Amino acid sequence: MVADLSLGEDLVADPDVTLGYRSSRAATQRLRIGPGARLRSGTVVYAGSEIGSGFQTGHHVIVREDTRIGDDVSIWSNAVIDYGCVVGSRVKIHCNCYVAQFTELEDDVFLAPGVTIANDLFPGSRESARAMAGPLIQAGAQIGINVTVLPYVMIGARTIIGAGSVVTRDIPAGMVAYGNPAIPVHRVEDLPDLEARVSNAYRTRMATSRPGAAVTQQQ
Repeated sequence: MVADLSLGEDLVADPDVTLGYRSSRAATQRLRIGPGARLRSGTVVYAGSEIGSGFQTGHHVIVREDTRIGDDVSIWSNAVIDYGCVVGSRVKIHCNCYVAQFTELEDDVFLAPGVTIANDLFPGSRESARAMAGPLIQAGAQIGINVTVLPYVMIGARTIIGAGSVVTRDIPAGMVAYGNPAIPVHRVEDLPDLEARVSNAYRTRMATSRPGAAVTQQQ
């Protein structure tokens, strides 16, 4: 049977995109995608989901059933959104991310490449399986490269999680947190001036990367 598809205007989909892949788990076999979507090769979107306007995917993206996605969301190559998730508007999910079942990402969240989200406190336990829940990542939070976020965690609005961290407990809004386990270190508003930091890093890099720089420094 073919799923019930409701596709908005100006959809651009590569030839090997699969829309409305049927699942026995879905409450409905209807798939709705708003106008202006751009879906690249290898993308599979299951039936039973609702997606807003301006949706974009990279290559080999999977969006499972019973997922709700807002407007202007981008999901880049080799990322998986498992079933039962809620994704707000203007969310950006970079390459090679896994978003576990029953995760909620509020508006303007950013996941850097390699973010992994878990939803099972005690894998293999039947009791734990019945209580699966992903984290809640609140509006505007930014999650760095290769971060792991454990079940039931809440990451506050506008928080930044540093690369490679493991988030095992709630992180308050507006904080910079990192480490294993990740802990709040200081407020986002107290970060060093970005322009000065970028300029200094750029000058240092250019001084050591130009041909002959090492010889000049040794002299």
